Amino acid sequence: MQYFPAALQELSDQFARLPGIGGKTAQRLAFHVLGLSEGEAQAFADAIIQAKQTVHTCPVCQNLTDREICPICEDSMRDKGLICVVAEPKDVIAMERSREFGGLYHVLHGVISPLDHVTQDDIRIKELLQRVSAGDVREVIMATNPDTEGEATAMYISRLLRPMEVKVTRLAYGVPVGSQLEYADEVTLSRALEGRQEM
Repeated sequence: MQYFPAALQELSDQFARLPGIGGKTAQRLAFHVLGLSEGEAQAFADAIIQAKQTVHTCPVCQNLTDREICPICEDSMRDKGLICVVAEPKDVIAMERSREFGGLYHVLHGVISPLDHVTQDDIRIKELLQRVSAGDVREVIMATNPDTEGEATAMYISRLLRPMEVKVTRLAYGVPVGSQLEYADEVTLSRALEGRQEM
């Protein structure tokens, strides 16, 4: 028995295809869209179409942009010899919020994950190797997540970069500021000890 009109069900099904959106949330979003005025619904649809048509990857760093080259790569004040490798475009935003990094980025658009059938050929490793082999890069910072897939990807890329005589570093991970040692797991404490610095 069909509870909803076909168009409403289709809208709900499309929302459910988005990552992190379950069936109930998809239904709520579909009902919310139905409650929008005609103009608001059109603006919402137009925003999706415009983003799809204008946003593409930067040919230099593979980050998302609506320009020929992204603003970070175009910025003459950035350190061109320092590249921070991240898994996703959202990671660039997180790094930029810290206001601590002044180099360039390289976005892989994923990590190596055999269980998800993602291999090294499915992510943007080849483009990184081309950038480094072109010269002028003195350090590559691996900033993938400290999980199994992120670690495996970082190790794989570091092995590929080793013959290029470029310094490869890894972000230090450890105990978060404001937390207590008793709640930290063994891996976190191990990382904290490895990444310790002189005071």
